Amino acid sequence: MTNFPRVDADEGVTRQVLADHATMMMVSFQFQEGASGKLHSHPHVQSTYVKSGAFRFTMGEKQFDVGAGDSFIIPSGVTHGCVCLAPGELIDCFTPRRDDFL
Repeated sequence: MTNFPRVDADEGVTRQVLADHATMMMVSFQFQEGASGKLHSHPHVQSTYVKSGAFRFTMGEKQFDVGAGDSFIIPSGVTHGCVCLAPGELIDCFTPRRDDFL
């Protein structure tokens, strides 16, 4: 059970920390169709699980589409972002945790 609030992360995107530990964090991102996760990078290793919806991801120089049930890893320092093609939810795990989300 989470005690963290759902917050606006960007236009059409909300974020909620689901679980938190010094070495790992699980976060839910809910997207409206057309919303984007802007290109960015961070020192954390990130795993992403597509709980629902459809997304077009950019990771480094590659682009790929994912849908419900897909998962992948984003290595530390790699520039990445996404566009939501159909409303959905991403579950991201970060190691170490994203202190900037607390």
